Amino acid sequence: MHDVQFRSVPVAVLLAAFAFAPAFRAAAQATPQYPQYPSETPSSFQPAATGFDYERRAVMIPMRDGVRLHTVILVPKGAKNAPILLTRTPYSADGLTSNMASAHLGSTLYGYDNATDVIVEDGYIRVVQDIRGKYGSEGDYVMNRPIQGPQNPTPVDEATDTYDTIDWLVKNIPETNGKVGILGISYDGFLPLMALVHPHPALKVAVPMNPMVDGWMGDDWFHNGAFREQNIPYVLEQEATRGNAPYGKWWTSHYDDYEEFMAAGSAGEIAHQHGVEQVGFWRRILEHPAYDSFWSDQAVDKVLAEDFKQEGIKVPFMLVHSLWDQEDIYGAVAVYKAVKPLDTVNDKVFLVLGPWHHGQEIEDADALGAIRFGSDTGNWFRQNVLRPFLARYLKDDAPAAVTATQVAPVTAFETGVNRWQTMNAWPVAPTMKPMYLAAGFKLSFDAGSSNPADTANPADTANSANTANPAAFDEYISDPAHPVPYRARPSQPIGYAPPLTWVNWLVDDQREASGRTDVLSYTTDVLTAPVHILGQPVANLVASTSGTDSDWVVKLIDVYPDQVADHPEMGGYQLAVAMDIFRGRYRESLSAPKAIEPGKPLAYRFNLPPTNHVFLPGHRIMVQVQSSWFPLYDRNPQTFVPNIFWAKPDDYKKATQRVYHAPGEASAVELPVVEQ
Repeated sequence: MHDVQFRSVPVAVLLAAFAFAPAFRAAAQATPQYPQYPSETPSSFQPAATGFDYERRAVMIPMRDGVRLHTVILVPKGAKNAPILLTRTPYSADGLTSNMASAHLGSTLYGYDNATDVIVEDGYIRVVQDIRGKYGSEGDYVMNRPIQGPQNPTPVDEATDTYDTIDWLVKNIPETNGKVGILGISYDGFLPLMALVHPHPALKVAVPMNPMVDGWMGDDWFHNGAFREQNIPYVLEQEATRGNAPYGKWWTSHYDDYEEFMAAGSAGEIAHQHGVEQVGFWRRILEHPAYDSFWSDQAVDKVLAEDFKQEGIKVPFMLVHSLWDQEDIYGAVAVYKAVKPLDTVNDKVFLVLGPWHHGQEIEDADALGAIRFGSDTGNWFRQNVLRPFLARYLKDDAPAAVTATQVAPVTAFETGVNRWQTMNAWPVAPTMKPMYLAAGFKLSFDAGSSNPADTANPADTANSANTANPAAFDEYISDPAHPVPYRARPSQPIGYAPPLTWVNWLVDDQREASGRTDVLSYTTDVLTAPVHILGQPVANLVASTSGTDSDWVVKLIDVYPDQVADHPEMGGYQLAVAMDIFRGRYRESLSAPKAIEPGKPLAYRFNLPPTNHVFLPGHRIMVQVQSSWFPLYDRNPQTFVPNIFWAKPDDYKKATQRVYHAPGEASAVELPVVEQ
């Protein structure tokens, strides 16, 4: 060790040193006082707007409970007595009103949820607001916040927030004529429906487009009990942060979503691995896998029907539906069916059905994937339906040619022949004509075509050892270890910008599925006359499973001729016209799941999405049946478990699935055929 040398120090000096030590230390540790450079960032920057054709105002509008909502107001220069078009959104009011940094209103708006040509051409004051709890707005966010009642004991909901917003707008925007319309797509389409409950007197018209209506029956979260597990990332990103921050986003470990979801096992497990249980809406989904009061109390079609029965329909509104809506294909027509009987004068409830994907009505829409329509159907809708409809209720001085245009109660595009048609009403209870799934994989309107002698499928020959009458049914093995992909792999995540093609999946060529041994395909002969269907087809399967639970997917398909001269790539194309899934445990009750009796033929009956389609001569009609649609929908373990979200690996079992076509057990798809 080292030696230490000490010196003698006077006591007075030591005492003085201890007394001043804190000061010495503070001086030594003090920040050096350098000259400060003046800040170049102003305390409050006022954007210049030289040459702008609109004025931008950002305000915080107070609600009745004191919460303030961030609202962007775009007023065209020179506006006077102008009506207001309002959209409320969870997707950023700043983002929806800043699609381009431009001095021109059209360029600023052009993008999601802005029918830009109508807004600009007709001089509307454009208002977009963040709903409570999202982006710039105060308060707490609740996914599809229910109306006041059993699921919402608070004094506020989206109806009251809309009322308070409109009240502020008409009192504080001097350029307005005091008339307000509300419109929006998807979640932003759900919000105009909420505005119809106890509406503000200044609300004159609403246009809910592709609205979220019933998340269990057939919109975003479930379809007939089968869970849409590819929507888990949306739940996470919407609720994890106020502004959809990067650290609240979904992450993956595989390029192929099929492999990503297979690796995790159940939907509950993959959500758990991503921390989704931290967000409230996911916990509620886990707690309510069946159609209990949690879902039915907040189903918007039921809410509106009850409200309108008591108070009448006070505001005219136009429901806009996309025939190939890949997200919310249930809602618009469900609302129409629920409330149209209450529209006794036929002047309050309007319906449009277009050949679009979700929200395509505000875009160029001359095609969807490989399917061409011969014209820009989106522009036609905006100029010939949306524009005069809004002007009729909102404009004080609209051109006579616009206000004189009478929008029909129903405007529908007829796919197959590619033309618009108008009707007084949508056929909510059309005459149905069964098309039978017959022996030999034939499809026919003739019930007698189900003749055992017609059987010519090798699979039936292989089945002959298993039954005394193999022609009574067709069968396949459904293996959860190898589920049927809902589209050609690699499975893309949900996304809207190229190279992602999520918006097109409903018009994908179904040949990929029809070539699999775990998919049954029934086909008509080549048509010699057109077959027009208008309404909702109904799947009416008689089927059995060797398991104790099962999913059933039914697809109605238009098969193109083997060769198409002007579009060779369409030769033999299998275009899905309507298809959906049903979870077998809900066969007897949607709210009380029950195990299926193995091996017993049982009836499974469920609606397919709305159609208005013509199968042309030279085409064929096909019906496909399968038991998985992965990874869009979670896998059914085919073993009854209390909650499929928490199915364990050992629960997933192969099952033998049979579809029957014997007398008294005839499977069919009932079609709403329009007699020519």
